[in-house]
Amino acid sequence: MSGHSKWSTIKRQKGAKDAARGVVFTKLANAIALAARGGTDPDMNFALRLAVDKAKAANMPSNNIQRAIDRAKDKDAAQLQEVLYEGYGPDGVAILVEVATDNINRTYPEVRLAFSKHGGNIAEKGAVVFQFEHKGMLRVKGTGDDLMLQALDAGAEDMQEEGEESVIYTAPTDLAKVRDTLRAQNVEVLEAELTYVPNNTVEVTDKDTTGKIMRLMDALDDIDDVTNTHVNFDIDENLL
Repeated sequence: MSGHSKWSTIKRQKGAKDAARGVVFTKLANAIALAARGGTDPDMNFALRLAVDKAKAANMPSNNIQRAIDRAKDKDAAQLQEVLYEGYGPDGVAILVEVATDNINRTYPEVRLAFSKHGGNIAEKGAVVFQFEHKGMLRVKGTGDDLMLQALDAGAEDMQEEGEESVIYTAPTDLAKVRDTLRAQNVEVLEAELTYVPNNTVEVTDKDTTGKIMRLMDALDDIDDVTNTHVNFDIDENLL
């Protein structure tokens, strides 16, 4: 899972820069509104709690968060749909693109154009997703055997150390339990989300290919309706 973890780190660093510019608020609001369809109380809806926590971490104003939640209550508001697009980038790397959209006829051409403009192509449904597993992911402060034992005892499946932090993987249905258990044990949870982890990673070592892939990922991230991206490539950060 090292490739996924490294990409997660790259995304987090980029997300922090984007958050500073306020460009992620539309994406966060869409994710909140989508999650709120399962219930508008974050204490009773874990998916909504995750979305709200992520928005707060990006310093999204509370009134913006509440407006996004209220969209789920407004019967006259355009209804968001959650769609997963599958595609291939340069050198055949696999990419999943999660979107929240109220107009597929607008969003699909934007996603397709991003792929085609940067050396990739959209694939048919099911052609790419089988290369990934749906997982819960936690990023926490700390490392070491004691932390791993805590995570495993809480119900986690795996843990990977990354500098002074650790990335913990869970079954999707166990994410809430593991997060709350670790927090109760005073483990600092920096991030928690549902994600797609590649079964195998493709190592990209060529600088030119790296540049093409990153331009494609940036183009996808620039689409307001895109809420998340998942990849199977492992890029040497020295090539970025």
